[in-house]
Parts: sequence; structure tokens; C-alpha cells
Amino acid sequence: MTKTDFVKANPYFSGLSTAELNAVVPLFFEKTAERGDMLLLEGEPSRVLYFVISGVVKVYKTSAEGRDQILYLVRPGGSFIDVPVSGEGTNLASAEAITPLSLYAIKKDDFIKIFQIYPQVARNAVNVLSRIVYDMVALVEALSFHDVNGRVARVLLENAEDTGHGLRLTQQEMAAMAGTVRELVGRSLRTMETEKIIRLDHHRIIITNKKALQSLAGQET
Repeated sequence: MTKTDFVKANPYFSGLSTAELNAVVPLFFEKTAERGDMLLLEGEPSRVLYFVISGVVKVYKTSAEGRDQILYLVRPGGSFIDVPVSGEGTNLASAEAITPLSLYAIKKDDFIKIFQIYPQVARNAVNVLSRIVYDMVALVEALSFHDVNGRVARVLLENAEDTGHGLRLTQQEMAAMAGTVRELVGRSLRTMETEKIIRLDHHRIIITNKKALQSLAGQET
């Protein structure tokens, strides 16, 4: 996929004309990263908006005790730490590559200029940021109202393709997404395997009863 095709397909730039895209695309530059590379640090000034071409990024916050809470994973086509880049403030979370990455990036100043020149992008941004708010509310709900088994089930459902093949989440990463500790994730997975909801195959987690997993996560089918 060319850079122009990538930008055109991104929800921020939906509806732009060919001439408008031709003006916007040169503002993007490419960046690569390896697994474990830090891309953004919580509390630092927001200067760049990143878009994932290939690979996966984890966006997370770290407590004073050093415990991580993964807010979301960003896959190809997605962007991360959008809010402060679209307005004022510092990075609200940190971002780290959990696979080798290819990224497109645009400087904050250039992104703000696009808002000002092309109202369609500003309107699109409202939809993108609204989705981020929706996802954060869903995360708070899961952490507040579901037990560990329900939260682990939610992680599995949201990453079903990844856990089946491709990206392999570690139990520590799953714990950081479910707001718990690795030992409880392991116990929860073993219980689900006993109940034939999942099957553990080395480092892969295969969902064998999606309906039961959805029920455990409190999701309507």
C-alpha cells in the first residue's frame, strides 16, 4: 500500500479530495522500531502523531509502584496518543513496540494546520476521538464491574485473531490488560481450559467455545 493509499484509508482523512490528499501526504514521514523500543513516554510533550503501518504497539500507564495497565493495543491502520496531539497537554500514556514496527508519523504543528485548512479532517477527528472515549469507558467498566475471569475473557475476545496466530500475548501482557497479576491470569486460563472454553497449545491460546467466552466476559451474543 502506498503512502497515499494509507492516508486515504485512515479515518482522519476520509472524504478528502485527490488534490487535498496530495497536499497532506508529503507531511508524513516514515519510522521503524524494534520490539521493546519506547515510542512515547507519559508526561512528555506531545510532538508527533503516529500511525501503524505494520506491527503492534501497546499503550499503557504505569503506577507509582511500577505496575503497568495496558489501555489498548494499536494495530495496522490505527493511531495512538491522539488526544494531546489534537489539542494541548502532554502524553497521557506511554507507547512501546511489542513487535517490529513500521510507522507513519506527522508533526503536531502540521496536524493542527491540516485541521485549520481542511474542516473535513476536524469533523473526522471528532469521530475518532469519540471512539477513543467510548473504548476508555468500556475499559473502566470492565475493570470496575467484572471479576478476573471476565476481564481475561474480554482480553481474549478482543485479541482473538492475535492469540490464535500471529501476535502472541504473554501472560504478563494479558495481566496488564486485565488489571491483575500474571499468576491470576494463569489460573484463569487453566480454569477456562478445564471447562473447554479455550485450548492452550504451547504459547498459543485457541478459543474453542466463543459463546461461553462471551458469556464469561458479560458480552451479549
